[in-house]
Amino acid sequence: MSDVHDSAAKGYQSAADKYQRGRPDYAVQTLDWLLEDLAIAPQSSVVDLGAGTGKFTKRLCELSDQVIAVEPVDAMRETLAQNLPQVRALRGTATSIPLENDSVDVLVCAQSFHWFASDESVAEIHRVLKPGGLFGLIWNVRKARGDWVDQLTRIVSQYEGDAPRYSTGAWRKPFPARGFGPLQEKSFPHAHIGDPEDVIINRFMSVSFIAAQDEATRSDIEGQIRKLIITHPELKGQAEVSFPYATECFWCVKEV
Repeated sequence: MSDVHDSAAKGYQSAADKYQRGRPDYAVQTLDWLLEDLAIAPQSSVVDLGAGTGKFTKRLCELSDQVIAVEPVDAMRETLAQNLPQVRALRGTATSIPLENDSVDVLVCAQSFHWFASDESVAEIHRVLKPGGLFGLIWNVRKARGDWVDQLTRIVSQYEGDAPRYSTGAWRKPFPARGFGPLQEKSFPHAHIGDPEDVIINRFMSVSFIAAQDEATRSDIEGQIRKLIITHPELKGQAEVSFPYATECFWCVKEV
């Protein structure tokens, strides 16, 4: 995994379980995006690149009978294979996708493209897509709304280091991309609603650059987050919380 960022390789290897439990699903309008804009049908060959534990792969399986997951981190891929045995789960990276030329109808990067946004990875994606194939990107993006969300963001953001983030916009550098049409986009409001243990603790302790910290640092970060939950007036004693997101969708077409 020499071309996988160290924060992803270390953090996701150790936090696969927290990732699976704490990461939110996607906005309900995502289904229309997949059906209408990415034209996914039951017979479509669909790749989830950087599939992680299969949070988005599961959504693709509801639409297509031919879903392939590509994931370099063993613990994440093994969790995916256990949860979605019908999926062909392959070890690979964005610059070395283990598929043939012109073999895929749709390729989606869910919550992952910022890790490998480069001309090289886009060229590799272009290689495996059929002419006229669709290349999709999707992220759940945290939306600051209220004092406790801001405080939580301040706790975790100091540990970002050089980990790639969607918020920097650096992922856009390869676009417009050679061999693809213009990048189109849609955004849908979303919220992660549930027990604070999953929505806040597992969600943020599974962030790559947090999970990659040493045990003492992780313990300190978790302690700060738990203190916020039990002391902040909007969180204290709440069995259910709502964390604000937007689901951001992008796509382009491989030119014939």
